[in-house]
Amino acid sequence: MFTFVTHRLLYAIVVIYGVMTITFFLMYILPGDPARLMLGQRADVQSIEAIRTELGLDKPLHEQYFAFLANAAQGNLGRSYATNRDVLETILERFPATALLAVSSLAISTVLGIAIGVLSAVKPYTWLDNLFMLFALLGMSAPGFFAGLLIAWVFGFLLGWFPISGYISEGWQHLVLPMTTLALRPLSINARLTRSAMLDVLSQDYVRTAFAKGVSFRSAIFRHALRNALNPVLTAVSSWLAGLLAGSFFIEFIFNWPGIGLLAIDAIQKLDFPMIQGVVLFTAVIFIIINIAVDMLYALLDPRVKLSVN
Repeated sequence: MFTFVTHRLLYAIVVIYGVMTITFFLMYILPGDPARLMLGQRADVQSIEAIRTELGLDKPLHEQYFAFLANAAQGNLGRSYATNRDVLETILERFPATALLAVSSLAISTVLGIAIGVLSAVKPYTWLDNLFMLFALLGMSAPGFFAGLLIAWVFGFLLGWFPISGYISEGWQHLVLPMTTLALRPLSINARLTRSAMLDVLSQDYVRTAFAKGVSFRSAIFRHALRNALNPVLTAVSSWLAGLLAGSFFIEFIFNWPGIGLLAIDAIQKLDFPMIQGVVLFTAVIFIIINIAVDMLYALLDPRVKLSVN
């Protein structure tokens, strides 16, 4: 286990370094001048040059790059060009909002997705199975931004059941629409994955043997079949958790949810390089941590899985 974790951490360092390097150089491909954007189009040349000097943008690119790496290694991601606030501090302030939205939507999508998948597998090719799979197909096919706009228009504007924008500090109702929109796609994928895995496991000899020995239907389904069918579902859940915690940009933007997704969109519009780099790096760290944790959870769910370094 120690060797496995050590190798994964070494891989993580390489991945993070690659993300930092790519992000840094991509920022300078974007059109526009952050100094001019901060001062406005009518700013004079002297003021723009003074801002560029203050921000270090007048230095050679390689000096800016090595300074960025050195500061990031110490946990210093710089200060926002737009607000002059510490980047990491701003991200950590916004992260709880994204975490609340991500965890709540993933919890609903996981529970309902597994339940729907099990019901479909237990009663395959019935009208109930067809109805569930049609719903799952629609949920997987609808782009997030389209589903968000449609849900906001129907349940927020036409019916007026829930507020379209805001945060839970103004009431729990503000969580419903963005949570539902964010849960729609992972719920559909979890349902289809669970159904497929359950159908495969239910055809195995050890499940038939359990039924032949007189094991109850519930025990055979939940203790024998479902446990061994959860690996692909766990993989999907882990990837969705990483993505949702990293910030669902369009959903947060549509519902004006104050998470890191909305923060990133605002930073891109303002060419706030330090904030963009900070959000991307923060996202990469989340993905790496969750992937390492999921690799270790595999062995707990399925004894056949052995942790190894390949």
